[in-house]
Amino acid sequence: MHLILRTILILFRARRRPKLGFFDTSSVPLKVLVTDIDFAMHLNNGMYFSLMDLGRFDLLVRSGVWDVMKKRGWSPVANNETISFRKSLQLHQRYSIETRVIGFDERAIYIEQRMVADGEIYASAVICTRLVSKSGPVSNEEIFEAVGAVPPSDLELPEWISEWRAAVALPSTRRPAPHTWA
Repeated sequence: MHLILRTILILFRARRRPKLGFFDTSSVPLKVLVTDIDFAMHLNNGMYFSLMDLGRFDLLVRSGVWDVMKKRGWSPVANNETISFRKSLQLHQRYSIETRVIGFDERAIYIEQRMVADGEIYASAVICTRLVSKSGPVSNEEIFEAVGAVPPSDLELPEWISEWRAAVALPSTRRPAPHTWA
């Protein structure tokens, strides 16, 4: 809820910005606010993923996926996330969140997001996402068909992402996941 006003603003503005295809790149200009920083006076590491939600919302709205989701009762969920930091974003610094789909497999769609300032990458993340309905996960084929998206022929999921996802996966919600430290 801490980003509710910015989220509403992004959703409102996205409807007035140029349309994008599902496989296009979204760019959202922002500024580091006092509510985003920690005691070191730079963007708090915990805020990066929260702010990146705004970039994904922009892409969803501008590509038409948002309207399809709402009409069909689908909700977006993140399954896995990883981030790398290069430089710190400072208070009042202007930056953009760059968002694009980098691939998909039989279960998920993978999105890369970057925090970019002055033409340089400050942080980069990969988010493994899905859309779910009341009856369970929505297949990528159903998503692509519903939004009229045709994956580019050269779109190939990097091998390391499949390995990463397998390495960090938790058991299915249908299997036990007891809490014990090994």
